[in-house]
Amino acid sequence: MTEVSDTRQVPLEAKSPFDLRVDLGKDVPETDVRTALARGDMGFLHSFTTGSAVDGPGIRVVGWTTGCMWRCQYCHNPDTWTMRNGIPVSVTQTLEELRKYRHGLKVMSGGVTISGGEPLMQRPFVMKVLSGAREMGIHTAIETNGFLGAELTDADLGSIDLVLLGIKTWGRERHRALTGRDPEPTLEFARRLAARGLPVWVRFVLVPGLTDDTSDIAQIASFAARLGNVQRVEVLPFHQMGRFKWQTLGIRYALENTAPPSAAAVAEACGIFRAQGLRAD
Repeated sequence: MTEVSDTRQVPLEAKSPFDLRVDLGKDVPETDVRTALARGDMGFLHSFTTGSAVDGPGIRVVGWTTGCMWRCQYCHNPDTWTMRNGIPVSVTQTLEELRKYRHGLKVMSGGVTISGGEPLMQRPFVMKVLSGAREMGIHTAIETNGFLGAELTDADLGSIDLVLLGIKTWGRERHRALTGRDPEPTLEFARRLAARGLPVWVRFVLVPGLTDDTSDIAQIASFAARLGNVQRVEVLPFHQMGRFKWQTLGIRYALENTAPPSAAAVAEACGIFRAQGLRAD
């Protein structure tokens, strides 16, 4: 497999993950895509962003992958659902990009976070990147919905310092209505991480009228507290920064008129997690 380059000359680094990017990998032959993804030689990235203080500890570089099997109603990056909307890059190119920042990341107690999309849809590529980052002494994190967590080997988990695990809501029917998928694979992955003692930050998006039922939040809090490895819960207020993407892509957006939660609602949700002895903010 030869090195791949972006024929459209779109820079890999973006000012924001909210940039709309489509069809950047559509010209890569299908046979090359399948072979490279299976071997992990190549992946598809929406972008890299630098200087993030909200995607793990310290100041971080974040690689945003494309491809996701979920269809969350509140998704702010629906352009990442399609893998070939991303820029085709090799592992070598990706690690060269990371190498530019390795000293600064160490000084700022940061690292690299691979997010998405859903990064585990490109597991071989992502794990080669994280393993290479680890060899450079860079702290590694992955943000995932956990649905494909069973595909990670124990060796894969050994290259991950932190998992940012999205738990979307509670109960099978509500979870399927929200994401299109069952919750059990995510919960089973959480249990596996707990058994291993791998640090987890739980991410929960608070959406008025959709995920703000206090009894559901209490169930998530109880589950997270029982795991024993959850270092932090991030209650993320819903926002409309990705609405223009749904409109531009011609996808019906059910939350068009949904307002962000109030400060009081966010505080109440945090309080439910704290009542279970968890750090929440």
